[in-house]
Amino acid sequence: MIIYIIIGLIGGFMSGFMGIGGGLVMVPLMVFLAKFTQHLAQGTSLAVLSLPVVIFGAYQYYTHGNVDIKAALIIAVMFCVGIFLGSKFAHTFSSDSLKIIFGFLMVIIGMKMIVN
Repeated sequence: MIIYIIIGLIGGFMSGFMGIGGGLVMVPLMVFLAKFTQHLAQGTSLAVLSLPVVIFGAYQYYTHGNVDIKAALIIAVMFCVGIFLGSKFAHTFSSDSLKIIFGFLMVIIGMKMIVN
């Protein structure tokens, strides 16, 4: 239970602070701290984010003029399509394979962010 509280606090803080929290923060923490499989961590992360938990952070950004509503709505609709297809595709891989792909993507994206 304590591990879940810590993961929630860290994931929520990082989501509000830097716009990251689900995949980039909570999934690795669930895998390493809570000993979840990659599939279980990804599914649990999506379940957490399926609740209207991010509305509080989005509202804070909105009040400061930092939300493009039109873009958010279009992206959200396409996100729904993508998340449905991606979650179906993820189950064609083993948990270990997903963990490797996930790790490589984090490294590549991190390197790109640092270089740019």
